[in-house]
Amino acid sequence: MATINDIAQRLGISKSTVSKGLNNAKDVSEEMRKKILETAVALGYVNKRQQKERKALCILVENMEFHTPNQFGHDIILGFKQMAEPEGWTVDIVPIDMEFQRGIPYGVFMMEHGYQASFILGLTLLDPWMHEFRTSRIPAVLYDNYIKGNPYIASVGCDSQEGFELAVKHLTGLGHKKIGLISGPLESYIQKARYHAYISAMEKYGLEINENYIGLGYFVNDSTRKYIPKLVAEGVTAILFSHDIRAISAITECDDRGIRIPEDVSIVGFDDLPMTAHTLPSLTTIRQDRVAIGKCGFYALSCLLNQVAIGSILLRATLVVRDSTGPAPSPST
Repeated sequence: MATINDIAQRLGISKSTVSKGLNNAKDVSEEMRKKILETAVALGYVNKRQQKERKALCILVENMEFHTPNQFGHDIILGFKQMAEPEGWTVDIVPIDMEFQRGIPYGVFMMEHGYQASFILGLTLLDPWMHEFRTSRIPAVLYDNYIKGNPYIASVGCDSQEGFELAVKHLTGLGHKKIGLISGPLESYIQKARYHAYISAMEKYGLEINENYIGLGYFVNDSTRKYIPKLVAEGVTAILFSHDIRAISAITECDDRGIRIPEDVSIVGFDDLPMTAHTLPSLTTIRQDRVAIGKCGFYALSCLLNQVAIGSILLRATLVVRDSTGPAPSPST
């Protein structure tokens, strides 16, 4: 483990200057303090004094609403805090974006604020900090993301493969043979995982995999407007969606076009957001237990903090059958 002396030697400064920089003393310039923190991170230094004074974790959140109970991130954070706070941890919620990440390296941010580990929600493969996680030695758990080869980084999520297999099994049992997929672009780990889960589930049940049955689009409303009529014209009778929000958008789009759900097309979402029970028709969806995901996030972080290098934890998926799925229409319908 790196010491203050190692940092001092690397920078050619005194140990007292390093100590002051690490502890935010006012008589060290901002430029020097930044150099000290960056070097400390590069060498893997751990500020034991800082950790003794404050047991602190952070939840870093991007692209995810979390302030109210009906928002996706709320229950994940709740589950994490339910596990962490009784064990004496302070948990700070820190919203971030790409600009924030470009302004400060992940390791420097963590050390600057005295955070011992992090739980990270909502990042995509394009985020600057994702590159740092490949070599970071600060324990972190990623939700719906995965970093190979780094024993300090773990992953938690819901089993997309199991979820899509349950959905396809349900739909084939209703007589559907042409099943499509509408998803966001494959620029995030989870979008890729669900895309491949769809392909695998179709192969398992011996169904045709056709690129004309798949629609990938960034903007939710634009992509449903584009791909719903296209897939229906291809003879698709059921569509899987990578997230509930896209499936809910599809309900509106079908209603506007006079496409009946489920008589003309069945749709299945993923997440089981609170609103899905109240759409018209109510949405069949793959449920992931968000509170349990948060609890697993803390469990995984606890393992990493105790030098147990785990890779990933996947929760079981369940299929919630509601009114948006029904028997496949007959060819004459």
